[in-house]
Amino acid sequence: MSWNSFGRLFRFTTWGESHGPAIGVVVDGCPPGLALDEAHVQGFLDQRRPGTGKNVSPRQEPDRVRILSGLYEGRTTGTPIAMLIENVDQRSKDYAGLPPRPGHADAAYDGKYGFRDPRGGGRASARETAMRVAAGAVARLVIPEVTVTARVAEIGGEADPARWEALLDEARSNQDSLGAIIECVAEGAAAGWGAPIYAKLDADLAAAVMGINAVKGVEIGEGFSAGRASGRASLAAMQSSGIDGGISTSHPIRLRAAFKPTSSIGIGGRHDPCVGIRGAPVVEAMVALVLADHKLLHRGQCG
Repeated sequence: MSWNSFGRLFRFTTWGESHGPAIGVVVDGCPPGLALDEAHVQGFLDQRRPGTGKNVSPRQEPDRVRILSGLYEGRTTGTPIAMLIENVDQRSKDYAGLPPRPGHADAAYDGKYGFRDPRGGGRASARETAMRVAAGAVARLVIPEVTVTARVAEIGGEADPARWEALLDEARSNQDSLGAIIECVAEGAAAGWGAPIYAKLDADLAAAVMGINAVKGVEIGEGFSAGRASGRASLAAMQSSGIDGGISTSHPIRLRAAFKPTSSIGIGGRHDPCVGIRGAPVVEAMVALVLADHKLLHRGQCG
């Protein structure tokens, strides 16, 4: 299978399947001399792991990361950084004999490859995103001046957090699921990251976040409201986007991602009633990875 890598100078490649023995990532292009250990990576992984409450998948995966290469005496060496997480709570029998599931990549995989791993979606499972979070933890070391934070802004169309628990309880009792909106803000990026045409910073951010499982829409700054605004209103809104002409302005970079409702409803297996709840750490990771890449690209061209 092709296209398992992302990035230009700061690159990562993920491998593994949802119900295989392990999943992993190789991060390449990381500058040498950065302080890194497993505890740093683990802190971010713990924010997305399953089995932490009734509103996420009950799959019990500790997601304990091991760093296999690219370090010496707690510092990055500039060589590939390999990280691994063992899968310890697979229940492949839950998927035995299931036809292609609506809303999943099952039928699409069959159509493309003529063969697929039916266990929990295989390579298409959101389990793969754990390794994006691990890679994102390394990316943050490249951009220590930048703070990237994401949060759940809406669940099921409701922006009031006080209503979320009741909505999720109702969805579970009806064997249903809910979508979510994640908001992410990156503060501290210097002016000049990005490029005017084919490496626009906002385009790369949109591609990175759209590549997350279940994401169906991405807005940068004013987003779709720009199509309904006047010129004066649009110019005022653009001051909050942090990107002009595909290049960072030094203002905070803001984006929103729409996660569709979990497609696995009314069937066996262990699934999140709202996959977007665990999506915030993944959005953070992808934004950090893009910013780290663009910082190095800018430095390479402009010093």
